[in-house]
Amino acid sequence: MLNAKMRPPIYDPEAVQPMRDELLYVGFEEVVTPQLVEDRLSLEDDKISLVMINSVCGCAAGSARPGVTHAVMNEVIPDRLLTSFAGQDRDAVDHLRNEFLGGFPPSSPSMALIKNKEVVFMLPRHHIEGRTPQQIAEVLADQFNQHCTKKGPVISEEAYAKLVHARACGSKIPLNETKDSE
Repeated sequence: MLNAKMRPPIYDPEAVQPMRDELLYVGFEEVVTPQLVEDRLSLEDDKISLVMINSVCGCAAGSARPGVTHAVMNEVIPDRLLTSFAGQDRDAVDHLRNEFLGGFPPSSPSMALIKNKEVVFMLPRHHIEGRTPQQIAEVLADQFNQHCTKKGPVISEEAYAKLVHARACGSKIPLNETKDSE
């Protein structure tokens, strides 16, 4: 069993829920504990997992979330769509970074394609910043076309047209009232 004592989220969970919801709407599964990260990514089944480390960062995450949701509307998509939220799912994100993204500096938001416990593509924050959602979607779709085989899109065009993207500045999101003593 992994660490049973989970650190509390930094930001108010209700304030960041819309940022979670837009990924959940298109079929991402939240991996909110180290055990869920381990269960979903330690498989050696030749399937591709797209993992997005979500973030409250208004600029980069404000482009990353619409970019990734648009990318999974591609004709070819990853087998699994997973997400953890930096500053919220703290232990899960730490486990993901330490066990699966060890060769890359911590970065949020960020996205990785993982196959058989190995990163085959990484899109860190510094490659997200300054790009439009469309540019991010194009980069990801190109990688999906190279590495993935599952038929897309993840949801219908009609359903996708109803998606509401969260627009919020991270500096205005209240800190969680439960302070971490670490």
